[in-house]
Amino acid sequence: MQTTKTNPRAELLRDPNFRWLMAGSAVSLLGDQFTLIALPWLVLRITGDTAALGLVLALIGVPRALFILVGGAVVDRFSPYRVLMLTKHVNAVLLAVLAAGVYLGALPLPALYALALALGLASAFSIPSGTSMLPHALKPQFLGAANGMMMGLRQLSFFIGPMAAGLLIALFGDGGGSVRQPTGIALAFAVDAFSFALSAWTLARVRLHAAPAPAKANATLWSSIAEGLRNVGRDRELKACYLYWTAVALLVLGPLQIAMPVLAQSLPQLGASALGLMAGAHGGGTLLGMLVSGTRRLRIGTLGTRLLLADVVIGLLFVPMGHITATAQGAALMLAIGVLGGFMQVAVFTWIQRRVAPAMLGRAMSLFMFIFMGLVPLASAVTGWVLHYVPLATLFSACGLLLVAVAAIAWVASPVRRIDDALQPA
Repeated sequence: MQTTKTNPRAELLRDPNFRWLMAGSAVSLLGDQFTLIALPWLVLRITGDTAALGLVLALIGVPRALFILVGGAVVDRFSPYRVLMLTKHVNAVLLAVLAAGVYLGALPLPALYALALALGLASAFSIPSGTSMLPHALKPQFLGAANGMMMGLRQLSFFIGPMAAGLLIALFGDGGGSVRQPTGIALAFAVDAFSFALSAWTLARVRLHAAPAPAKANATLWSSIAEGLRNVGRDRELKACYLYWTAVALLVLGPLQIAMPVLAQSLPQLGASALGLMAGAHGGGTLLGMLVSGTRRLRIGTLGTRLLLADVVIGLLFVPMGHITATAQGAALMLAIGVLGGFMQVAVFTWIQRRVAPAMLGRAMSLFMFIFMGLVPLASAVTGWVLHYVPLATLFSACGLLLVAVAAIAWVASPVRRIDDALQPA
């Protein structure tokens, strides 16, 4: 009797749960890119102050940083479906208020700060709930293929979304020049609000296969969080990587998050559309890097070796960013940076998932997200103040050289270079 192999991706696409999750994720991820472009542009148009932009980013990042570990524990204790659905409705309302306020010209700066704070708090619960949904909605044998497709979809949204957002703002006006009404910015927020409402509708059609495991009767949220932190601390190589990524987030990624919109705003020949194109080029490069990440011919030494070498090259690519005079120059640099980052991203995520015990993985990933989604906006807030005293070109050069220095220190003084994706879980 002849047997035929089943294509897991083809079978996965026949699962209605995955189709609804995929559709909702596509809509929501695309909408998020509109806010990521519109919000910093709005703050710069209202205030022209990089410190104010840094404060807005901090108001999003601080509650996310403070509560994302709590959010992960809440999701483990309750249903990720219920937490995710609630956050989608909350975000839809917040962004609709933001869009209406911008369009009507009735959004004072304190109200913008309050909305940024609320969006940051909601994200502390939506991020861990969103990353916990797949195991509850799909069969275990489909998780690998589903994660790969979702990650590719995410990067595709990073490529398409910023360019679409920049084009929308450029076409309908950002409130600058002779166009006093920031209609384009208001529409960008409205698009994101609609994306949350639509993704909540698709999520309502998902049927869970398994209920979440009940929490221990004597376990509190705080003890659960502490247990996850101790687990990371006991693993020497995992702890070294987390400390390395913390340094990269604070010294490099945070400053660059605010430096990019400031660069586009400070040069007359650039603008909102250029910011979108550069961000889109980075997303497209990341997607390309992920596609070639499985090529064994491109593997040099251990995973740690490849990670540190990639960061050295990325740091050198950031040095000339502050001296660009055309959108194409910035897009080319961001494309190359995205390729290197995407090439390493899949390997790093897979290594963490294999290294950490399944019972601890949620809390380990919450800590990982805390580093990049919590600390980066805090560093951005400090950068807004620093830019009052340091030229933008100097900031780009300093960030790039700091990344090279941090990678060199990690090579010499930590076990990061020895981590190997061929190792068994600890």
